[in-house]
Amino acid sequence: MLRKSAGTMMKAVVVRKFGGVKNMKVETDMPVPQVGDNEVLVRMHVSGINPVDTYVREGMYSVLPELPYVPGKDGAGVVEALGAKVTKFKVGDKVFCSSTSHNGTLANFFSTPETCVFPLGERLSFEEGAGIGIPYFTAYRALVQKAKAKAGEQVLVHGASGGVGLAAVQLARELGLQVVGTAGTDEGLSLVKEAGAHEVFNHCEPEYLKKLEAQKFDIILEMLANVNLGNDLTLMNSRGRTIVVGSRGPTEINPRNLMMTESSVTGVALGTATAEEWAELSEAVVAGIGAGWVKPAVHKVYDLGEASQAHHDIIHSKGARGNLVVRVAE
Repeated sequence: MLRKSAGTMMKAVVVRKFGGVKNMKVETDMPVPQVGDNEVLVRMHVSGINPVDTYVREGMYSVLPELPYVPGKDGAGVVEALGAKVTKFKVGDKVFCSSTSHNGTLANFFSTPETCVFPLGERLSFEEGAGIGIPYFTAYRALVQKAKAKAGEQVLVHGASGGVGLAAVQLARELGLQVVGTAGTDEGLSLVKEAGAHEVFNHCEPEYLKKLEAQKFDIILEMLANVNLGNDLTLMNSRGRTIVVGSRGPTEINPRNLMMTESSVTGVALGTATAEEWAELSEAVVAGIGAGWVKPAVHKVYDLGEASQAHHDIIHSKGARGNLVVRVAE
């Protein structure tokens, strides 16, 4: 439920009914969110678009907001106001944010707990900052907290040209892994190579699996498990780990492929991270901004009135090529 504030209004994208993108409407008289004692109010410049945003808007997610709600979990902007107990920021700081809150970032203002706000610094733009949260936090949770990746291991990023995939390629290189990535277009393959993959393969070519089978992998990050999981189980080394980052439906597998290699399949849901895990992964990514390996690729920037088109494109466009973001500031 949208929280009311003392009279100040803002522009926001609002969803008043779950369903298709036509239910996303720009409204100009929404209340600016209140700021709790431990919260930060951010004047949003750019909002990030992630597949999970579309699942929530369709009403097809495990935890749904009360209606009406403002979509968007990631974004970047400038600190506008602080709760009484906030100590890490000051008004005017350039920040990015990533939150499981249902008071979203597709608005002029966004209020969220201090633990969900992070320094952006001057190295990256607001457009790049809006592509950090879910993509990089998920990549770290998958590779480090779930797969327990070690330097020298072979990793396959199956669907590497989207936001999470590119973040995973960059992180894997930083961790010292041997990185193979797949994509479905020439542009996507080039982007994955630029992000640091040692080898790239087009997963739309009929023979690509045979090429991958010649290598075998210690870790597979899977972005579309309903299509690829059965094949992933044939590509793992002994005690390999497939980490499921994304899926859009059911699938069928042969469990014998797990038994023969004593390999495993593990799901990732960023929202289940403990407070300690959240602190670890966010600190690592913020450190990565300073170190220079966090380099979000922005494929397209939309205006606020085009947010529904961004929601459509992130699911239906042929071949991911980095992050889609929406410019909120006027």
